[in-house]
Amino acid sequence: MSTFDLFNHTDDHKALRELTHDLAKGVIEPQVKEFDEKETLNEALLRRMGSEYNLFGITIPAEAGGHGLDATASVIVHEELSYSDAAFTLSYLAHEVLFVNNLYHAAQQPLRDKYIPPVLDGTAIAGMAMSEPGAGTDVLGMTTTAEKKGDKYILNGVKQWITNGNVGRYFLVYARTEKGNRQALSSFLVESTWKGFSVGKKEIKMGIRQSPTCQLIFEDVEVPAENLIGAEHGALTHMMRNLEIERLTLAAMSIGIARR
Repeated sequence: MSTFDLFNHTDDHKALRELTHDLAKGVIEPQVKEFDEKETLNEALLRRMGSEYNLFGITIPAEAGGHGLDATASVIVHEELSYSDAAFTLSYLAHEVLFVNNLYHAAQQPLRDKYIPPVLDGTAIAGMAMSEPGAGTDVLGMTTTAEKKGDKYILNGVKQWITNGNVGRYFLVYARTEKGNRQALSSFLVESTWKGFSVGKKEIKMGIRQSPTCQLIFEDVEVPAENLIGAEHGALTHMMRNLEIERLTLAAMSIGIARR
C-alpha cells in the first residue's frame, strides 16, 4: 500500500521539488554571497528563471503559457529556493505570486495577452504596490488615489516597502477610486517608464539584502483606462484572494530558511 506524502502530493509535485532543489543548489546558491554583500538583486538570474528554467507561471493555466499547477506546487518552489537564497526567492515571489498570479486571475483578457508573456519569459521584472508609509498593511487606510478623467486615470500617491521597486518594469498598483469610501479600491497595471513614476528611498536592511525594497512615487501618472484590472472599486476582493497564496508561499520560505 502506498503512503500519502503530505509534502509531495503527486509524482509531479515530487519531480518539481527535485528539479527546484537541484536548481537552487547548483545555480542559485553559488551567487548568494556576492549579491548579499552588494545588496543588489541578481537581475540576470531572475530573468533566467523564465527564459531558461521555465519557473514562472506555476499557478496559471498551460494555455496561457503557465504550468497549470496548484498552490502546493508554488509552496514547493518557494521552500526549495529559500533553502539556498531567501532574498532572491522574495524577489521571485513578488514577480511570480504578487504580479503574475494576481494579474492572470484578476485581469481581463487584453491585459493578460499584453503583459503575461513578457513576465513569463523573464523579459520584464514585475512587482506589486500596496503598502503605504501611513497605512502599512491597513489597506483600507491607503491614501493613493486614481481619479478618472476621460479615458485615463490620474494616479497620485506613495507606496512603501515595495519588493523589486527599483528593478521592476511593470507594477500592479492599488489606489482609492472614490473619496470617502474605504472599500472603493481599484488596481491598475502601471509601467515604470511612464511620466510621473519615480523610485524613492531604497531601504538598508539587516537581512534579505539581495532583494530590493523601495519607495515608489506617483505624481500625476496617466494610466490608460484599459489598464484598470477587473472592475472599478473591485480590487479588494482579488487583493485578498491573491494574498491567500502569497501568505502560503511566504510561510514556505520560512520553512526553507528553518531547514537550512
